Formats: sequence, C-alpha cells, structure tokens
Amino acid sequence: MTRNLNRLIVGALAFLALIGTAAAEEEDKWAGLDSGNTAWMITATVLVLFMTLPGLALFYGGLVRAKNVLSVLMHCFAIACLASILWVVYLYSMGFSDGNAILGDMQHLFLNGVEGLNGNTYPETVFVMFQMTFAIITPALVVGAFVERMRFGAVLLFTFLWLTIVYVPVAHWVWAGAGWMYEARTIDLAGGIVVHTTAGLSALVLAKMLGSRKGFPNSVKPPHNPGMVMIGAAMLWVGWFGFNAGSQGAANEGAGLTMLVTHIAAATASLTWMVVEKIKTGKSGLVGIVTGMVAGLATITPASGEVGPIGALILGFLAGIVCYFACGFVKEKLGIDDTLDVFAVHGVGGMMGSILVAVLATSAFGGSGLTDGNVGAQLVTQLIGVGATAALSIVGTVVIVYIIKATVGLRVSEEEENEGLDKSVHGESGYTLD
Repeated sequence: MTRNLNRLIVGALAFLALIGTAAAEEEDKWAGLDSGNTAWMITATVLVLFMTLPGLALFYGGLVRAKNVLSVLMHCFAIACLASILWVVYLYSMGFSDGNAILGDMQHLFLNGVEGLNGNTYPETVFVMFQMTFAIITPALVVGAFVERMRFGAVLLFTFLWLTIVYVPVAHWVWAGAGWMYEARTIDLAGGIVVHTTAGLSALVLAKMLGSRKGFPNSVKPPHNPGMVMIGAAMLWVGWFGFNAGSQGAANEGAGLTMLVTHIAAATASLTWMVVEKIKTGKSGLVGIVTGMVAGLATITPASGEVGPIGALILGFLAGIVCYFACGFVKEKLGIDDTLDVFAVHGVGGMMGSILVAVLATSAFGGSGLTDGNVGAQLVTQLIGVGATAALSIVGTVVIVYIIKATVGLRVSEEEENEGLDKSVHGESGYTLD
C-alpha cells in the first residue's frame, strides 16, 4: 500500500514538473511580446491589404473602358486569393526562412514551424500576414500594363510564375537576414526595389511582348470613370501609411516620421504633376493629380525610413516631373502600350527613390545621417541593387511570357477584345442601365 502511494506521489510530481516545464517554454516563446507593436502591425497589415482590395482595384477599374471594368476588378481579386495561398504553401518559406544569399530554404512549407516572435516584438504569424499583403499588391500592380487584352488564365499563370521567379527572390535578397542585398546594407524600407522596380520593369516587358490595344495610340478611349479613379487613389494614399510606416516593425518615432514624409511626398508630387499638366495641356485633370500622388508614394517608399521632410519635398517634386514625362516617353517615343503607366509611375519612381536615398539620407538634407561621409559608396550599393533587380525582372518576365504563350496562351482574340472582357470572358456587365 505504502509502495503504491509513493509511486502515485512520484508520478504526480513528475506530471506537475512536465506541466511547469511546458508552461515555462510557452512563456519563453512569448517573452518580449509588445502589445502596442502587435496592434500596430495588425493595423498596418489591414491597411496594406486595403491598398489592393479595394484601392488598386477601383483605381485601375476607373481608368479602363466601361466594358472592361469588371475584368480589372476580377484580376485584382483573383490575384489576392492566389498569392495568399501560394504564400502559405511555399513562398514565405522561400523568401524568409534560412537559406543562402540568393534564396530561402523550404523549412516553413505550409508555415511549418512558424510560431513565437522570431526575433520581433510581435508574433511571426503577423509578420507572415504583413509580408503576404506585399506579395498580393506587387503582381496586382502589373495588371495596369495588360488591361483590356490579356487572357484570364494567363493572368493567373503569370502571377504564379512571377511571384516564384522574380518577386520572392528579390524579397529574400533585400529583406531576409541572409540576403546578399541585406548583407550589403542596401536601403529599401518598404519596396522601392522589391515592389516598384520589379513590378515596373516586368510591366514594361510584358506590355511590349503582349502588344498594344486595338487603336493604340491614336484612338484610345479616355478613362470611363475618373471619380472611381480618385476614390481608389485615395484608398491607396491611406493604405500606404501601413505600407511604409508598418515596415518599421514597431509603433515608435521611426514609424511616425515615416508616415509624415510619406504624406509630404504624396502631396508634393500631386501638386507638381498638376502644374506640369497645366503647362503642357492647358488643363489640370483629376486623373492627373491622383496619378501624381501615386508617383510620389512610389518614389518615397524606399527612402521613407531615412529621409526627413526636406528629402520628402525633393522626392515628391522630382516624382511629379520625372514620372509625368516618363509616361509620354514610354508611349510616344518607345511606342509601348503600358496602358496605365505602371513602369513610368511605379518603376521610374521606385528606382529614382531607391537611388537618391543615398544622397537624401544625409544630415545635410535633414535625413537620418545614415549615409553621412558615405554617399558615394552607398550610391554604388543602391545602383547595384537596382541593376540586379532590373536584370532579374526583365529576364524572368521574358521567360514567363514564353511559357504562357506555349501553354494557356497570352492574349484574347480580336472578337473578345472588341466585345470587352467583362462580357466575353466573365459573362457579366459592369453597368446595367435597364
């Protein structure tokens, strides 16, 4: 009797010890959790998703003809769904798990082992979701280059291949601890290289290989709903605070300054574009002023963690001028129907901000001082980063287009294009006036 009682007591004590150990391990896993940072990162994640759905969808939807508006909304929505699933299955692991300087490994397939804080002050699951929203909006930006003429199956296959071949490797290079650009201290807070350079150059290549819309450039119809364009652009502006300030990873003074300079650059670029358009055409349009805003946001994005208000004013001013003239250069000089000016606005703006941050981050321009005494070396680093990303984006997109042409086909038929993709591809109509 006594022996059995002793065994029972020993077993109970061992069980309690195991419970205590498990509780201690669970507590250690969450040691360092900051509820304020967690709340901010969840909010920022929602804001970035809001940029695509419904922000970018409405912005692009208003810019096309009425008979194609639903196709653009469909593209953005389907891309968001597909990118989310791919991110969970393998893209997050390729981008942000351990690996080498070029690519992550597959230790987090299906988010296996994603738990705790992973070096942050907020859960790794929140980090996964935050980065997922970047993987959603980047291929959605490319939609602007091929609206009104690309097959829906081709859009989905392009998204799958492009995220795998172009986006995720660059994200690993720049933002993962083992990435070679990260090791080289390339500056790109929120995606001037990762998002805007990749999307802009890929859009240019895709538009060239896809071919122009019927009637380009002489009989292209104007945007069917500028009001919708403005509403979508306003959503992008609001969501961009999560994009840039959220990339600071904490609710701190850095996030506050990032939000401020982001807003300054957007406002400056908007007014600059408006003035340039007035000088060139004699009128200032709603579509123009909101396009200038997007150019300013794309340009400030990589630099928003290092520049001050003066740098934001400079980048916004340059974005309003350079990106405006880039739109005309692509369509008129190069003859490429990059329909919604993805390269001119996002590509040119993102690359310009990624390069000029080397200068504007200095104390002389009210920046963080990160590049004080090191402007030349940092400028070389930024140029190498932009150049390598450009090369991968161009070559990768060419390969992807050939794969699509050999499989599902790239472009809709002439009859489908004439009827409009809403009816011919999706069997619906954006506007019923019965």
